[in-house]
Amino acid sequence: MSHQDKGATPWLVLGLPVALGLAWVTQGSGVIENDLDRNISIPDELTMPLQVQAAYNDEQMFFRYRWPADQAHVYHDMLRYTDGQWVRHGNSRPGPDPDGTYEDRVAMLVDDGGVPDFGRYGGYITVGDRMRFFSDSASPAEVAEHPYLGQEKGKSDVRKYLPATRRDQTDWRSVADADVLAAQREAGYFLDLWHWRAGRSNPIGASDDQWVGEYRNSDAGSGPYTTNWDGDNNQPRWMLDPEKTGQRALRWEDVVSEEIDFDNVYYISEDNRTDFDPDHEWQEGDVIPRRLLRQPEGSRGNIAVHGQARWEEGYWDVTLVRDLDTGSPLDDKILNDQGIYDIGIAVYRNATGSRWHYVSHPYSLGLGRDADLQAASFSGNSPAWSDDWFDMTLFYPGQVDWPLLISRAHAGAEDIAEGTPVRARHSEEQLALYGVEMEFNDTITSRWWMTLFAGLIAMLGTTLALLPSFRFTRQGDRS
Repeated sequence: MSHQDKGATPWLVLGLPVALGLAWVTQGSGVIENDLDRNISIPDELTMPLQVQAAYNDEQMFFRYRWPADQAHVYHDMLRYTDGQWVRHGNSRPGPDPDGTYEDRVAMLVDDGGVPDFGRYGGYITVGDRMRFFSDSASPAEVAEHPYLGQEKGKSDVRKYLPATRRDQTDWRSVADADVLAAQREAGYFLDLWHWRAGRSNPIGASDDQWVGEYRNSDAGSGPYTTNWDGDNNQPRWMLDPEKTGQRALRWEDVVSEEIDFDNVYYISEDNRTDFDPDHEWQEGDVIPRRLLRQPEGSRGNIAVHGQARWEEGYWDVTLVRDLDTGSPLDDKILNDQGIYDIGIAVYRNATGSRWHYVSHPYSLGLGRDADLQAASFSGNSPAWSDDWFDMTLFYPGQVDWPLLISRAHAGAEDIAEGTPVRARHSEEQLALYGVEMEFNDTITSRWWMTLFAGLIAMLGTTLALLPSFRFTRQGDRS
Protein backbone atom coordinates (compact mmCIF):
# COMPACT_ATOMS: atom_id res chain seq x y z
CA MET A 1 0.00 0.00 0.00
CA SER A 2 1.32 3.45 -0.89
CA HIS A 3 1.77 6.41 1.48
CA GLN A 4 -1.41 7.97 0.04
CA ASP A 5 -3.44 4.82 0.79
CA LYS A 6 -2.42 4.93 4.44
CA GLY A 7 -3.58 8.55 4.64
CA ALA A 8 -6.96 7.64 3.19
CA THR A 9 -7.82 5.18 5.93
CA PRO A 10 -8.61 7.79 8.64
CA TRP A 11 -11.02 9.51 6.23
CA LEU A 12 -12.91 6.29 5.57
CA VAL A 13 -12.87 5.15 9.19
CA LEU A 14 -13.54 8.47 10.89
CA GLY A 15 -14.57 11.23 8.47
CA LEU A 16 -17.29 9.44 6.54
CA PRO A 17 -19.15 8.06 9.61
CA VAL A 18 -19.01 11.49 11.26
CA ALA A 19 -20.45 13.19 8.18
CA LEU A 20 -23.15 10.58 7.77
CA GLY A 21 -23.94 10.82 11.48
CA LEU A 22 -24.34 14.57 11.18
CA ALA A 23 -26.71 14.09 8.25
CA TRP A 24 -28.74 11.59 10.26
CA VAL A 25 -29.15 13.71 13.40
CA THR A 26 -30.15 16.77 11.40
CA GLN A 27 -32.81 14.97 9.33
CA GLY A 28 -36.04 16.18 10.93
CA SER A 29 -35.39 14.96 14.46
CA GLY A 30 -36.85 17.16 17.19
CA VAL A 31 -38.51 19.57 14.79
CA ILE A 32 -42.17 19.17 15.75
CA GLU A 33 -42.55 20.22 19.36
CA ASN A 34 -44.71 22.83 21.04
CA ASP A 35 -43.18 26.25 21.56
CA LEU A 36 -45.63 28.49 23.38
CA ASP A 37 -43.27 31.47 23.18
CA ARG A 38 -43.68 31.30 19.39
CA ASN A 39 -47.43 30.61 19.62
CA ILE A 40 -46.97 26.99 18.54
CA SER A 41 -49.20 24.31 20.04
CA ILE A 42 -50.13 21.31 17.89
CA PRO A 43 -53.36 19.45 18.78
CA ASP A 44 -53.21 15.73 19.44
CA GLU A 45 -55.75 15.15 16.67
CA LEU A 46 -55.33 17.01 13.39
CA THR A 47 -58.86 16.30 12.11
CA MET A 48 -62.31 15.84 13.65
CA PRO A 49 -65.83 15.00 12.45
CA LEU A 50 -68.78 17.39 12.33
CA GLN A 51 -72.39 16.65 11.43
CA VAL A 52 -74.66 19.40 10.09
CA GLN A 53 -78.32 19.77 9.17
CA ALA A 54 -80.19 22.77 7.78
CA ALA A 55 -83.87 23.63 7.48
CA TYR A 56 -86.05 26.65 6.77
CA ASN A 57 -89.65 27.77 6.77
CA ASP A 58 -91.24 30.92 5.36
CA GLU A 59 -89.48 33.18 7.85
CA GLN A 60 -86.54 31.49 9.58
CA MET A 61 -83.33 29.56 8.90
CA PHE A 62 -82.16 26.75 11.21
CA PHE A 63 -78.72 25.14 11.44
CA ARG A 64 -77.98 22.13 13.64
CA TYR A 65 -74.41 21.11 14.52
CA ARG A 66 -73.21 17.96 16.28
CA TRP A 67 -69.59 17.17 17.15
CA PRO A 68 -67.66 14.99 19.60
CA ALA A 69 -65.98 16.50 22.65
CA ASP A 70 -64.49 14.62 25.57
CA GLN A 71 -66.12 17.08 27.92
CA ALA A 72 -68.06 20.32 27.89
CA HIS A 73 -66.05 23.48 28.42
CA VAL A 74 -68.54 26.14 29.46
CA TYR A 75 -66.40 28.27 31.75
CA HIS A 76 -64.65 31.22 30.19
CA ASP A 77 -62.63 34.09 31.61
CA MET A 78 -63.03 33.55 35.36
CA LEU A 79 -61.92 35.62 38.37
CA ARG A 80 -60.47 33.48 41.18
CA TYR A 81 -59.90 34.83 44.67
CA THR A 82 -56.27 34.02 45.46
CA ASP A 83 -54.16 35.45 48.30
CA GLY A 84 -56.50 38.39 48.70
CA GLN A 85 -56.55 39.24 44.98
CA TRP A 86 -58.97 38.54 42.14
CA VAL A 87 -56.85 36.71 39.54
CA ARG A 88 -57.96 36.20 35.94
CA HIS A 89 -58.07 32.69 34.43
CA GLY A 90 -59.05 31.63 30.92
CA ASN A 91 -57.90 34.41 28.61
CA SER A 92 -56.62 33.64 25.10
CA ARG A 93 -53.39 31.64 24.96
CA PRO A 94 -51.63 29.18 22.66
CA GLY A 95 -53.25 25.75 22.77
CA PRO A 96 -55.50 24.35 25.50
CA ASP A 97 -56.10 26.29 28.68
CA PRO A 98 -54.41 24.27 31.46
CA ASP A 99 -57.37 24.75 33.82
CA GLY A 100 -60.00 24.04 31.16
CA THR A 101 -61.41 27.55 31.55
CA TYR A 102 -61.96 28.31 27.87
CA GLU A 103 -65.36 27.79 26.28
CA ASP A 104 -66.30 25.49 23.41
CA ARG A 105 -67.56 27.28 20.30
CA VAL A 106 -68.91 26.81 16.80
CA ALA A 107 -68.58 29.53 14.17
CA MET A 108 -69.93 29.64 10.63
CA LEU A 109 -69.11 31.98 7.76
CA VAL A 110 -71.88 32.53 5.20
CA ASP A 111 -71.72 34.19 1.78
CA ASP A 112 -74.23 34.85 -0.99
CA GLY A 113 -71.70 35.09 -3.81
CA GLY A 114 -70.45 38.55 -2.92
CA VAL A 115 -67.04 37.09 -2.02
CA PRO A 116 -66.35 34.63 -4.87
CA ASP A 117 -63.01 33.38 -3.55
CA PHE A 118 -64.71 32.21 -0.35
CA GLY A 119 -66.64 29.52 -2.24
CA ARG A 120 -63.36 28.23 -3.65
CA TYR A 121 -60.95 28.59 -0.73
CA GLY A 122 -63.09 29.02 2.36
CA GLY A 123 -61.71 30.62 5.50
CA TYR A 124 -58.18 30.71 4.11
CA ILE A 125 -58.99 33.99 2.39
CA THR A 126 -59.71 35.63 5.76
CA VAL A 127 -56.29 34.78 7.19
CA GLY A 128 -54.14 37.73 6.30
CA ASP A 129 -50.67 39.03 6.97
CA ARG A 130 -49.27 38.80 10.54
CA MET A 131 -52.47 37.64 12.18
CA ARG A 132 -52.73 37.48 15.94
CA PHE A 133 -51.23 34.37 17.53
CA PHE A 134 -49.08 33.63 14.51
CA SER A 135 -45.38 33.37 15.27
CA ASP A 136 -44.82 36.64 13.39
CA SER A 137 -47.99 38.40 14.55
CA ALA A 138 -48.02 42.18 14.52
CA SER A 139 -47.31 43.64 17.93
CA PRO A 140 -50.00 45.57 19.85
CA ALA A 141 -47.85 48.68 19.53
CA GLU A 142 -47.69 48.36 15.75
CA VAL A 143 -51.45 47.96 15.45
CA ALA A 144 -52.16 50.74 17.94
CA GLU A 145 -50.09 53.14 15.81
CA HIS A 146 -51.98 52.27 12.62
CA PRO A 147 -54.13 55.26 11.59
CA TYR A 148 -57.23 53.16 10.87
CA LEU A 149 -57.04 49.93 12.88
CA GLY A 150 -55.43 51.46 15.95
CA GLN A 151 -56.25 55.14 16.11
CA GLU A 152 -59.71 55.09 14.54
CA LYS A 153 -60.99 51.59 15.43
CA GLY A 154 -59.11 51.18 18.72
CA LYS A 155 -57.75 47.71 17.84
CA SER A 156 -54.54 46.15 19.14
CA ASP A 157 -54.22 43.06 16.93
CA VAL A 158 -54.79 41.84 13.38
CA ARG A 159 -57.82 39.58 13.00
CA LYS A 160 -59.72 38.10 10.06
CA TYR A 161 -60.01 40.32 6.99
CA LEU A 162 -60.79 39.93 3.30
CA PRO A 163 -58.06 40.31 0.66
CA ALA A 164 -59.60 43.20 -1.31
CA THR A 165 -59.81 45.34 1.83
CA ARG A 166 -56.04 45.78 1.46
CA ARG A 167 -54.33 47.66 -1.35
CA ASP A 168 -51.57 45.06 -1.05
CA GLN A 169 -52.88 41.59 -0.14
CA THR A 170 -49.56 40.72 1.49
CA ASP A 171 -49.48 43.71 3.87
CA TRP A 172 -51.97 44.08 6.72
CA ARG A 173 -51.12 47.78 7.01
CA SER A 174 -52.40 48.69 3.54
CA VAL A 175 -56.06 49.12 4.48
CA ALA A 176 -58.17 50.55 1.67
CA ASP A 177 -59.64 54.02 2.00
CA ALA A 178 -62.83 54.42 3.98
CA ASP A 179 -64.95 55.18 0.91
CA VAL A 180 -63.68 52.00 -0.79
CA LEU A 181 -64.46 49.89 2.29
CA ALA A 182 -67.97 51.36 2.46
CA ALA A 183 -68.57 50.66 -1.23
CA GLN A 184 -67.34 47.08 -0.83
CA ARG A 185 -69.75 46.49 2.02
CA GLU A 186 -72.65 47.99 0.05
CA ALA A 187 -71.76 45.63 -2.81
CA GLY A 188 -71.87 42.61 -0.49
CA TYR A 189 -68.12 42.10 -0.18
CA PHE A 190 -68.27 40.79 3.39
CA LEU A 191 -68.88 37.49 5.13
CA ASP A 192 -71.66 36.88 7.64
CA LEU A 193 -70.36 35.26 10.85
CA TRP A 194 -72.59 33.15 13.10
CA HIS A 195 -70.76 32.71 16.40
CA TRP A 196 -72.07 30.50 19.21
CA ARG A 197 -70.21 30.36 22.52
CA ALA A 198 -70.78 27.77 25.24
CA GLY A 199 -69.91 30.22 28.01
CA ARG A 200 -70.53 33.76 26.75
CA SER A 201 -73.88 33.26 25.03
CA ASN A 202 -75.41 29.78 25.35
CA PRO A 203 -76.61 29.97 28.98
CA ILE A 204 -79.07 32.73 28.00
CA GLY A 205 -80.09 31.04 24.72
CA ALA A 206 -78.23 33.52 22.55
CA SER A 207 -75.54 33.52 19.90
CA ASP A 208 -73.44 36.33 18.46
CA ASP A 209 -73.80 37.93 15.03
CA GLN A 210 -70.70 39.38 13.38
CA TRP A 211 -69.23 40.05 9.93
CA VAL A 212 -65.82 39.98 8.30
CA GLY A 213 -64.64 42.79 6.07
CA GLU A 214 -61.50 44.78 6.78
CA TYR A 215 -61.60 43.25 10.29
CA ARG A 216 -63.74 40.81 12.24
CA ASN A 217 -66.51 43.24 13.14
CA SER A 218 -69.61 42.94 15.28
CA ASP A 219 -73.06 43.76 13.93
CA ALA A 220 -74.75 46.95 15.08
CA GLY A 221 -76.16 46.82 18.60
CA SER A 222 -74.92 45.14 21.77
CA GLY A 223 -73.57 41.63 22.19
CA PRO A 224 -74.56 38.84 24.59
CA TYR A 225 -71.88 39.66 27.17
CA THR A 226 -69.94 42.50 28.75
CA THR A 227 -66.96 42.68 31.11
CA ASN A 228 -67.47 42.16 34.82
CA TRP A 229 -64.43 44.04 36.09
CA ASP A 230 -63.90 47.27 38.02
CA GLY A 231 -60.41 48.34 36.98
CA ASP A 232 -60.26 51.25 39.41
CA ASN A 233 -60.71 48.95 42.41
CA ASN A 234 -59.30 45.71 40.93
CA GLN A 235 -62.41 43.71 41.71
CA PRO A 236 -65.58 42.45 39.99
CA ARG A 237 -68.46 44.84 39.41
CA TRP A 238 -71.08 42.22 40.17
CA MET A 239 -71.45 38.95 42.05
CA LEU A 240 -74.13 36.30 42.13
CA ASP A 241 -77.24 37.39 44.00
CA PRO A 242 -77.47 35.10 47.06
CA GLU A 243 -81.22 35.68 47.33
CA LYS A 244 -81.73 34.29 43.81
CA THR A 245 -78.96 31.72 43.59
CA GLY A 246 -78.14 30.84 47.19
CA GLN A 247 -74.49 31.82 46.67
CA ARG A 248 -72.29 34.79 45.94
CA ALA A 249 -69.67 32.96 43.91
CA LEU A 250 -68.72 29.67 42.32
CA ARG A 251 -65.97 27.45 43.69
CA TRP A 252 -62.70 26.80 41.88
CA GLU A 253 -62.82 23.06 42.53
CA ASP A 254 -66.21 22.92 40.78
CA VAL A 255 -64.96 24.94 37.82
CA VAL A 256 -62.02 22.61 37.15
CA SER A 257 -63.86 19.38 38.03
CA GLU A 258 -64.59 18.69 34.33
CA GLU A 259 -68.23 18.17 35.23
CA ILE A 260 -71.15 20.41 34.28
CA ASP A 261 -74.74 20.46 35.40
CA PHE A 262 -76.67 22.67 33.00
CA ASP A 263 -79.48 23.01 35.54
CA ASN A 264 -77.23 24.61 38.15
CA VAL A 265 -75.78 28.12 38.21
CA TYR A 266 -72.45 28.26 36.39
CA TYR A 267 -72.60 31.78 34.94
CA ILE A 268 -73.52 35.33 35.96
CA SER A 269 -76.16 37.29 34.06
CA GLU A 270 -78.40 40.32 34.35
CA ASP A 271 -81.04 38.03 35.86
CA ASN A 272 -78.96 36.58 38.72
CA ARG A 273 -76.49 39.33 39.61
CA THR A 274 -76.18 41.96 42.31
CA ASP A 275 -73.56 44.59 43.07
CA PHE A 276 -70.24 43.23 44.27
CA ASP A 277 -69.73 43.35 48.05
CA PRO A 278 -66.08 44.12 48.84
CA ASP A 279 -66.74 43.72 52.57
CA HIS A 280 -67.84 40.11 52.31
CA GLU A 281 -65.39 37.59 53.77
CA TRP A 282 -64.27 36.10 50.48
CA GLN A 283 -62.69 32.67 50.68
CA GLU A 284 -59.66 31.30 48.89
CA GLY A 285 -60.93 29.67 45.69
CA ASP A 286 -64.10 31.72 45.31
CA VAL A 287 -64.78 32.33 41.61
CA ILE A 288 -66.84 34.99 39.83
CA PRO A 289 -67.18 34.96 36.02
CA ARG A 290 -65.45 37.92 34.38
CA ARG A 291 -68.18 38.07 31.73
CA LEU A 292 -71.70 39.24 32.55
CA LEU A 293 -74.31 37.75 30.19
CA ARG A 294 -77.07 39.97 28.82
CA GLN A 295 -79.68 39.75 26.10
CA PRO A 296 -78.14 41.06 22.87
CA GLU A 297 -79.85 43.89 21.06
CA GLY A 298 -80.04 45.22 17.52
CA SER A 299 -78.60 43.42 14.53
CA ARG A 300 -76.03 41.72 16.75
CA GLY A 301 -78.83 39.85 18.48
CA ASN A 302 -80.39 38.33 15.35
CA ILE A 303 -79.19 34.76 16.02
CA ALA A 304 -80.61 32.68 18.86
CA VAL A 305 -80.32 29.16 20.20
CA HIS A 306 -83.28 27.02 19.21
CA GLY A 307 -84.29 24.72 22.04
CA GLN A 308 -81.39 23.93 24.33
CA ALA A 309 -77.80 23.52 23.18
CA ARG A 310 -76.31 20.80 25.35
CA TRP A 311 -73.33 18.49 25.73
CA GLU A 312 -74.35 14.93 26.51
CA GLU A 313 -72.54 11.60 26.37
CA GLY A 314 -69.53 12.97 24.56
CA TYR A 315 -71.29 15.18 21.99
CA TRP A 316 -72.38 18.78 21.64
CA ASP A 317 -75.75 19.25 19.91
CA VAL A 318 -76.37 22.90 19.00
CA THR A 319 -79.18 24.40 16.91
CA LEU A 320 -79.20 28.07 15.87
CA VAL A 321 -82.02 30.04 14.29
CA ARG A 322 -82.20 33.38 12.49
CA ASP A 323 -84.68 35.21 10.30
CA LEU A 324 -84.13 34.64 6.59
CA ASP A 325 -84.33 38.41 6.11
CA THR A 326 -83.02 40.24 9.15
CA GLY A 327 -83.57 43.66 7.65
CA SER A 328 -79.82 44.38 8.03
CA PRO A 329 -78.25 43.76 4.61
CA LEU A 330 -75.02 45.53 5.59
CA ASP A 331 -74.53 43.17 8.54
CA ASP A 332 -76.10 39.90 7.40
CA LYS A 333 -76.44 37.80 4.28
CA ILE A 334 -80.14 37.78 3.45
CA LEU A 335 -81.35 34.24 2.65
CA ASN A 336 -84.08 33.32 0.17
CA ASP A 337 -85.91 30.26 -1.06
CA GLN A 338 -84.20 28.92 -4.22
CA GLY A 339 -80.96 30.56 -3.19
CA ILE A 340 -77.50 28.95 -3.12
CA TYR A 341 -74.92 30.10 -0.58
CA ASP A 342 -71.41 29.21 0.55
CA ILE A 343 -70.57 28.23 4.12
CA GLY A 344 -67.48 27.32 6.11
CA ILE A 345 -67.60 26.06 9.69
CA ALA A 346 -65.11 26.08 12.57
CA VAL A 347 -65.28 24.23 15.90
CA TYR A 348 -63.39 25.00 19.08
CA ARG A 349 -63.09 22.24 21.66
CA ASN A 350 -60.68 20.96 24.35
CA ALA A 351 -60.47 24.40 26.00
CA THR A 352 -58.83 26.07 23.01
CA GLY A 353 -59.55 29.39 21.37
CA SER A 354 -58.20 31.87 18.83
CA ARG A 355 -56.52 30.07 15.89
CA TRP A 356 -56.35 26.68 17.64
CA HIS A 357 -59.58 25.45 16.11
CA TYR A 358 -60.70 23.04 13.41
CA VAL A 359 -62.06 24.37 10.12
CA SER A 360 -63.95 22.96 7.16
CA HIS A 361 -63.61 23.12 3.43
CA PRO A 362 -66.10 25.53 1.85
CA TYR A 363 -69.43 23.91 1.00
CA SER A 364 -72.51 25.06 -0.87
CA LEU A 365 -75.87 25.44 0.89
CA GLY A 366 -79.08 25.16 -1.11
CA LEU A 367 -82.54 26.39 -0.13
CA GLY A 368 -84.71 24.33 -2.46
CA ARG A 369 -81.75 23.92 -4.81
CA ASP A 370 -79.21 21.14 -5.30
CA ALA A 371 -76.10 21.79 -3.24
CA ASP A 372 -73.61 20.03 -0.96
CA LEU A 373 -75.87 20.72 2.02
CA GLN A 374 -79.55 20.93 1.16
CA ALA A 375 -81.79 22.74 3.60
CA ALA A 376 -85.11 21.02 4.19
CA SER A 377 -88.22 23.14 3.72
CA PHE A 378 -90.90 22.70 6.39
CA SER A 379 -94.03 24.28 7.80
CA GLY A 380 -94.46 25.15 11.44
CA ASN A 381 -92.23 26.56 14.14
CA SER A 382 -89.62 23.82 14.52
CA PRO A 383 -87.93 21.40 12.12
CA ALA A 384 -88.60 17.69 12.52
CA TRP A 385 -84.96 16.68 12.41
CA SER A 386 -84.15 13.25 11.00
CA ASP A 387 -81.04 11.09 11.31
CA ASP A 388 -79.89 12.23 7.87
CA TRP A 389 -76.79 14.32 8.56
CA PHE A 390 -74.32 16.02 6.24
CA ASP A 391 -70.91 14.77 7.38
CA MET A 392 -67.87 17.02 7.29
CA THR A 393 -64.26 16.48 8.28
CA LEU A 394 -62.69 19.49 9.93
CA PHE A 395 -58.93 20.03 10.09
CA TYR A 396 -56.35 22.01 12.02
CA PRO A 397 -55.19 24.79 9.64
CA GLY A 398 -51.88 25.70 11.30
CA GLN A 399 -50.01 28.84 10.30
CA VAL A 400 -51.15 29.11 6.70
CA ASP A 401 -52.20 32.58 5.53
CA TRP A 402 -53.50 33.97 2.26
CA PRO A 403 -50.29 35.88 1.40
CA LEU A 404 -48.41 32.57 1.57
CA LEU A 405 -50.95 30.72 -0.57
CA ILE A 406 -50.78 33.25 -3.41
CA SER A 407 -46.99 33.56 -3.28
CA ARG A 408 -44.33 31.68 -5.26
CA ALA A 409 -43.47 29.83 -2.05
CA HIS A 410 -46.71 27.85 -2.53
CA ALA A 411 -46.63 25.30 -5.33
CA GLY A 412 -50.38 25.71 -5.83
CA ALA A 413 -50.35 29.48 -6.26
CA GLU A 414 -50.86 29.09 -10.01
CA ASP A 415 -53.95 26.94 -9.38
CA ILE A 416 -55.33 29.66 -7.12
CA ALA A 417 -54.66 32.28 -9.79
CA GLU A 418 -56.65 30.11 -12.21
CA GLY A 419 -59.49 29.71 -9.69
CA THR A 420 -59.09 25.97 -9.03
CA PRO A 421 -61.10 25.19 -5.83
CA VAL A 422 -59.19 23.83 -2.84
CA ARG A 423 -61.45 20.75 -2.54
CA ALA A 424 -60.36 19.67 -6.01
CA ARG A 425 -56.72 19.67 -4.95
CA HIS A 426 -56.44 18.76 -1.26
CA SER A 427 -58.07 16.51 1.31
CA GLU A 428 -58.56 17.65 4.87
CA GLU A 429 -55.74 15.36 6.02
CA GLN A 430 -53.34 16.90 3.50
CA LEU A 431 -54.25 20.43 4.56
CA ALA A 432 -53.76 19.56 8.23
CA LEU A 433 -50.28 18.18 7.56
CA TYR A 434 -49.43 21.21 5.44
CA GLY A 435 -50.60 23.43 8.29
CA VAL A 436 -48.31 21.68 10.75
CA GLU A 437 -45.43 21.88 8.27
CA MET A 438 -45.89 25.65 8.08
CA GLU A 439 -45.74 25.89 11.86
CA PHE A 440 -42.15 24.65 11.63
CA ASN A 441 -41.21 25.93 8.19
CA ASP A 442 -38.16 27.89 9.36
CA THR A 443 -36.83 25.01 11.45
CA ILE A 444 -37.47 22.45 8.73
CA THR A 445 -35.70 24.65 6.17
CA SER A 446 -32.64 25.14 8.38
CA ARG A 447 -32.51 21.39 9.10
CA TRP A 448 -32.73 20.70 5.37
CA TRP A 449 -29.75 22.93 4.68
CA MET A 450 -27.79 21.27 7.51
CA THR A 451 -28.60 17.85 6.08
CA LEU A 452 -27.57 18.96 2.60
CA PHE A 453 -24.31 20.40 3.94
CA ALA A 454 -23.59 17.21 5.88
CA GLY A 455 -24.31 15.14 2.80
CA LEU A 456 -21.89 17.23 0.74
CA ILE A 457 -19.22 16.74 3.41
CA ALA A 458 -19.81 12.99 3.24
CA MET A 459 -19.50 13.00 -0.54
CA LEU A 460 -16.35 15.13 -0.42
CA GLY A 461 -14.86 12.86 2.23
CA THR A 462 -15.60 9.77 0.17
CA THR A 463 -14.02 11.36 -2.91
CA LEU A 464 -10.87 12.40 -1.06
CA ALA A 465 -10.61 9.00 0.58
CA LEU A 466 -10.85 7.10 -2.69
CA LEU A 467 -8.75 9.45 -4.82
CA PRO A 468 -5.36 7.95 -3.76
CA SER A 469 -6.61 4.50 -4.68
CA PHE A 470 -7.50 5.68 -8.16
CA ARG A 471 -4.03 7.17 -8.51
CA PHE A 472 -2.39 3.95 -7.34
CA THR A 473 -4.46 1.91 -9.80
CA ARG A 474 -3.52 4.15 -12.70
CA GLN A 475 0.16 3.94 -11.78
CA GLY A 476 -0.15 0.14 -11.68
CA ASP A 477 -1.73 0.11 -15.12
CA ARG A 478 1.21 2.06 -16.60
CA SER A 479 3.81 -0.24 -15.09
